[in-house]
Amino acid sequence: MTTETTKTPLVRMSGVNKHFGSFQALSDINVDIPKGQVCIVVGPSGSGKSTLCRTINRLETIDDDGGYIEIDGKRLPEEGKALAALRADVGMVFQSFNLFAHKSVLENVTLGPTKVRGLSKKQAEKEAMEYLERVGVGEQARKLPAQLSGGQQQRVAIARALAMKPKVLLFDEPTSALDPEMVQEVLDVMVDLAAGGMTMVVVTHEMGFARKAGDRLLFMSEGAVIEDTTPEKFFKDPETSRAKDFLSKILTE
Repeated sequence: MTTETTKTPLVRMSGVNKHFGSFQALSDINVDIPKGQVCIVVGPSGSGKSTLCRTINRLETIDDDGGYIEIDGKRLPEEGKALAALRADVGMVFQSFNLFAHKSVLENVTLGPTKVRGLSKKQAEKEAMEYLERVGVGEQARKLPAQLSGGQQQRVAIARALAMKPKVLLFDEPTSALDPEMVQEVLDVMVDLAAGGMTMVVVTHEMGFARKAGDRLLFMSEGAVIEDTTPEKFFKDPETSRAKDFLSKILTE
């Protein structure tokens, strides 16, 4: 039987460093994420979580010191068409939705598939409606983003990412800009995606989601991954004093 470790990981980060001037945001990151894994990234503010997430599709460049990132066995290119093509395999859902305000919900979701994937408008719209229905906002298709709640807008953003048929989905604090009552509707969609086998990297403060949907948990501190474990083990028995301190502040059980 072939084990996951012998397969090419879907995401490979090897010796990745990132400096902003003299500040080191990422320090020697070595992470392999196999297909179908839901990898949760947690840690205190400023620990490098979002930077790690944003380097995976090169929204942030990494230091040119020999470290590298691969997506499905292909090295992340520097720039140009090759980068655009590889980025199409890496969906991203941001804190702040990033929808085009002047385009309808349906137009937001069909833009990538028609422009990047080359789908016909008819086929793109058919598939977009399927994704919008899947995340529970199909009836909002003709509206502008401003006519939707924050939770609905974030679900549209997830549908938009899914419409590109990515190999991996990145979530950078997808619920942090939402009112508390809207958080669960977005997390429910993410739990559904996780159950369906989508490879996901999720930066989040939502520990309930981490426990429920995560296969793996990376705990970051000062730019480094200092625990790489399962959610269950992390919450029950963290190894480092830094993780214990973090959990004591966020878990009020």
